[in-house]
Amino acid sequence: MGYLEKLNDRQRQAVEFGNGPLLVIAGAGSGKTNTIAHRVAHLLATGSDPRRILLMTFSRRAASELARRVERITMQAMGQGFAAEALTWAGTFHGIGARILREHALQIGLNPDFTIHDREDSADLMNLCRHELGLSRTEARFPTKGTCLSIYSTVVNADEPLADVLRDRFPWCAQWEAELRRLFGHYVAAKQAQGVLDYDDLLLAWAQVVDEPAFASHLGAMWDHVLIDEYQDTNRLQSHILLGLKPDGQGLTVVGDDAQSIYGFRAATVRNILDFPEAFSPPAGVVTLDRNYRSTQPILAAANAVIAGARERFTKDLWTERESVERPRLVTYGSEAEQARHFVDQVLANREAGMTLRQQAVLFRTSSHSSQLEVELTRRNVPFVKFGGLKFLDSAHVKDMLAVLRFAQNPRDRVAGFRVLQLLPGIGPGSAGKVLDRIQSDRDPLQALRDIAPPRCTGWPDLMDALAPWNWPEQVARIRCWYDPHLDRIHEDAEFRRADLLQLEQIATASPSRERFLTDLTLDPPDATSGPAGVPLKDEDYLILSTIHSSKGQEWKSVFVLNVVDGCIPSDLGTGQTAEIEEERRLLYVAMTRAKDRLTLGVPLKFYVTQQTRRGDRHVYAARSRFIPRDLLERFEVMHWSAAPVTGGPSPTMPVIDIGQRMRGMWG
Repeated sequence: MGYLEKLNDRQRQAVEFGNGPLLVIAGAGSGKTNTIAHRVAHLLATGSDPRRILLMTFSRRAASELARRVERITMQAMGQGFAAEALTWAGTFHGIGARILREHALQIGLNPDFTIHDREDSADLMNLCRHELGLSRTEARFPTKGTCLSIYSTVVNADEPLADVLRDRFPWCAQWEAELRRLFGHYVAAKQAQGVLDYDDLLLAWAQVVDEPAFASHLGAMWDHVLIDEYQDTNRLQSHILLGLKPDGQGLTVVGDDAQSIYGFRAATVRNILDFPEAFSPPAGVVTLDRNYRSTQPILAAANAVIAGARERFTKDLWTERESVERPRLVTYGSEAEQARHFVDQVLANREAGMTLRQQAVLFRTSSHSSQLEVELTRRNVPFVKFGGLKFLDSAHVKDMLAVLRFAQNPRDRVAGFRVLQLLPGIGPGSAGKVLDRIQSDRDPLQALRDIAPPRCTGWPDLMDALAPWNWPEQVARIRCWYDPHLDRIHEDAEFRRADLLQLEQIATASPSRERFLTDLTLDPPDATSGPAGVPLKDEDYLILSTIHSSKGQEWKSVFVLNVVDGCIPSDLGTGQTAEIEEERRLLYVAMTRAKDRLTLGVPLKFYVTQQTRRGDRHVYAARSRFIPRDLLERFEVMHWSAAPVTGGPSPTMPVIDIGQRMRGMWG
């Protein structure tokens, strides 16, 4: 089979594996996506029906890319390609879940027109429930809406009792267990009354459906083959769904890397992938892809050494034929400011040597760690795009537009209704609540909204016109036009925000319906924001700044990692339990394996910490990350960077000198 000739032996073994349960341990840069695409193409080439293949990834874009690769491979294999659209069941866990729930809504007691809340909308509804139960007026400080939602989400996704979640993850909230239980019951009732689902419901409801044997059998029979990407990032609920669909493992393939399991804060558990083989009898087959096509051997040697310290893992050492004499650099700085200055020096030097800015990336543990770097980039006029910070859909004007669309889709959606009605001058929370109360129980709430006496406000008829059932996507344009004067009234920088709304309208034109648009945008939103250097499209090139979490699956020629010190990597918030420490180790491993040719790890010795005291700010000293102990230093080129003297001149990168050894040598 000619289309398999370019695969290495391990990849081909995974592609041609039989119909039993299969676990593919795909190391970083090992051609995982290519292997999955070839396995799907091989299934099609050997007679499988593309409509009976379920392919789940962790982003809609990844699913689309996989489908396009399958199309190209089948064209090569058979002289005719399956159109990417033929894989009708390709998407994310949440997206597939939403589709299944909507198609079976009447059979499982859901309104087929349900809308889906994003995290912020869910937190707002949780807050409404807090107020209704009087929990915002307790004598002792009750957890905030965001904390309440995080606790609820963890209970659902980790499939753990509330008491255990409070004890292990939110101990400062443990005294409120009874009140939280009452709040969560009220929150669930409110969602059901309003015909909305939150992000977690898409998995929870699906899991409860597969708990019913007849339904589980029906859904499982829809697909001959189920393939799951990034299995190390699934939570217990997702594993429950998967094993409910294919309890015997027939036709089931999961692909992932335990060394890249870094989403514990979303209740993902590395146990899913570690325990997968033994979930079946006989155990699932395991194929390990350990040849790396991305990084040089010195980078892999350092990354392998870091992950080798993990307490439990599938043993593998990545290797490559890409030899190099350049080891990854471990550079010590006196401060974060020096680190930022040197990183920018190196980025610009790489650019002068022919490496574009977009071929370089600076990675960090949390978004706030890049503040010094962003100041330095702005000062030196280096354009950049930041991933993992403010999300496109988090901006107020975009959420306003989407709220109008959601309110038109489902007028019982109280969070959307509150937001929309209060955009009108003259309507406050009290008036908005009265309007929503009047339409809540009506069989046709949108008609009831048109029929009620207009409240004392400006622009009611125009809003009713915007909410009318216009053809799609014309309704987006009409709502944008309706919102335009409100944009000028509410925001001083209205002109800049209009570009976002035009982008939103453009995105909408690619969706076949309002329902599909709202679902896709909630479950797979754009996630990049440009930094203060300006909108990147105004410049032909720009540097990538990214949290490590947002960098997974990406690669760059040169990678810089900020703050590889205890307190940052591992985070001071992730140093409590062994499982948390192990995830922090994997996070550093992921960052290191993004680099193709050059890798620089920064170790600033001093941090400035803002203190709200009379003493003002203070500085603290940090130590090199515990994940790079002394015995691993031989894997790196260890350097110390000194700032330029006041008189000017270049900023030298100096080798580390072992003074102790020299002093001992005086007497030997």
